[in-house]
Amino acid sequence: MYDVAIIGGGIVGTAIARELSKYKLRTVLLEKENDISLGATKANSGVVHAGYDPKYGSLKGKLNVLGNAMYESLCKELDVPFKKIGSLVLGFNEEEMKVIKDLYENGIKLGVPNLQILDKEAAMKVEPNISDKVIGALYAPTAGIVGPWEMAIALMENAMDNGVELKLNNGVTNIEKNREGYKIYTSEGKINTKYIINAAGIFADEIHNMVADPCFKIIPRKGEYHLLDKSEGNKANTVIFQCPTEKGKGVLVLPTVHGNLIIGPNSEIIEEKDDVTTTQKGLEYVRHLGENSVKEIDLSKVITSFSGIRAKTSRRDFIIEEVKGAEGFIDVAGIDSPGLTAAPAIAEYVVNLLEKRIGKLEKNEEFNPNRRKVVRFMELTDDEKKEIINQNPKYGRVICRCENITEGEIIDIIHRNAGATTVDGVKRRARPGSGRCQGGFCLPRVMEILARETNKDIKDIVKDKQGSYILKNQWENIDGMGD
Repeated sequence: MYDVAIIGGGIVGTAIARELSKYKLRTVLLEKENDISLGATKANSGVVHAGYDPKYGSLKGKLNVLGNAMYESLCKELDVPFKKIGSLVLGFNEEEMKVIKDLYENGIKLGVPNLQILDKEAAMKVEPNISDKVIGALYAPTAGIVGPWEMAIALMENAMDNGVELKLNNGVTNIEKNREGYKIYTSEGKINTKYIINAAGIFADEIHNMVADPCFKIIPRKGEYHLLDKSEGNKANTVIFQCPTEKGKGVLVLPTVHGNLIIGPNSEIIEEKDDVTTTQKGLEYVRHLGENSVKEIDLSKVITSFSGIRAKTSRRDFIIEEVKGAEGFIDVAGIDSPGLTAAPAIAEYVVNLLEKRIGKLEKNEEFNPNRRKVVRFMELTDDEKKEIINQNPKYGRVICRCENITEGEIIDIIHRNAGATTVDGVKRRARPGSGRCQGGFCLPRVMEILARETNKDIKDIVKDKQGSYILKNQWENIDGMGD
């Protein structure tokens, strides 16, 4: 019998898992895929929003500002790349400057620090590459960027280090209420738990409906992105927004924490929750609006395009509440933007709700907030490189030439808690395949290392989700990969 079962392994579910690991609870996280962070967390802008946009008085507004303030120290504890680079909302006419003034006033009420409305000259000093048509901007210096899946992986790893269990490939098929709590039926079996946290992202309404009458519906919105080579990464110093509309915060242009440039997303309501295709029309829209914000972006340097799905609801706010008629079942639903930013604060909010049901939780005195440091070989000094190669020669073998990732780094992230088992799982944790060739050269070697370190046949190694097999022919018949 578990005390708490969390359904969903995105940024919110993993943040809740890590927060619950601070207490003496038997906690399990159930994820339907073969890795965590495969939903909205895998495909978003990676922005840690300052918090001026959500409506004053909303949960989004409250938890955005609280979450933003937690990020810097949390990323230090978890050894996750984070940069506080600030953001600009561009105004191209007087009507948009009125929107910017409203955002400023809303942000002041929400407690966003150091907001400024800039004229054209001041905005150009912050961002020399913005369009000459800009007449002013809202500047928010507390905005930042983070690796979203890296954050979720680090949260889960630290949660597991502190006693939380992870069950992958466990899609929830049914939930029954009983005297002790709940029985959860999954694709792999069943578990018993006293309490449930529903953090199932775009499927949160379906999970809710297993225990109670429908009271909200997830409206999936797809957003498409371009990712550009690092040679374009200096085209933006901050997160560059256009004025928000009913569809969202609009098309952004921003650097990533690893030095690339990202443009997107558009916003399209879709019917199928697993539709992550990209379209010529959508990407042309993203390209056009990105070029409106920033001058001289070289779109021939696009190295990949992708899409993600946001979980909107008609309530237009986060839904974080115990379900009426289902005691001990807490919905954490409709977590669209700024969900990534708010996730640490959402986790604290959920624990407070749980304490209202359970009573004061007993602290885990052995909780260690610090994740073991990740070796990033190319960031080491020459002396540090020599030392680590002397200790483990595998750090001297470069596997990914684009990103300069070594075999030692890949082996390390495979054997950690919540470690990689797929090609893209390795990519999310250590970045081989993230460069301009997108794995064209390193893919065979990554597969070889994965097969060896996980004791699998190379033909059983998948690219990402279950069934995404790469090889059909016999391993021995593929020239040069078996040596």
